[in-house]
Amino acid sequence: MRTFAEAALAFPTVCFSAALAVVVVFWLLVAVGAAEGEGPGAWEWGGVPLTVGLSFLVAFAWFLSLAAMALLAPLGLTGVPGGLAGCAVLVGAPLLGQRAARTLVRPLAALFPDEPPPSRSDFVGLTCVIRTGRVDAGFGQAEVRARDGSTALVQVRQYADDPLALGDTGLLYAYEADGEFFWVAPFDDALPDAGGHAAA
Repeated sequence: MRTFAEAALAFPTVCFSAALAVVVVFWLLVAVGAAEGEGPGAWEWGGVPLTVGLSFLVAFAWFLSLAAMALLAPLGLTGVPGGLAGCAVLVGAPLLGQRAARTLVRPLAALFPDEPPPSRSDFVGLTCVIRTGRVDAGFGQAEVRARDGSTALVQVRQYADDPLALGDTGLLYAYEADGEFFWVAPFDDALPDAGGHAAA
């Protein structure tokens, strides 16, 4: 055990030991809910969150460095040869670790589907129920039910000769990002719904 600890704290493995300690602490924080495990971005060759990919890379680099130095130990390299060998392991371990991690994380990509984040534009095409006394070009609110069943109160605007009023059913047909509101038009309940259901 002492030999293992000495090897883990010797150059160059100590560099990867420090990185591995950071990884372990990070995932402990994730386990208690103090950090988010699915960080931004994904490895272009792995399809998994960056935090997952880097964790595997660090773990493999640490193991490969430890194994390489254990194999080189019987040679008794010191001085310049020992330093060159350590530098070679410092560079080679992450490169080989990347290859190993890349192979391992590919099957895990299915656990992290590439789904676009929710967007207000998802409401376009859904029906809504007007929750204000009037809707015009500068005022109005409506309640809309998303496809997953959740409801939201959104700002709506209307240019029409057939004004909407409290309790009327409308159709959200466009989203104005600059003003953060939806354009709404009267909706005939006798027609099939364009995408969602009016909130009760």
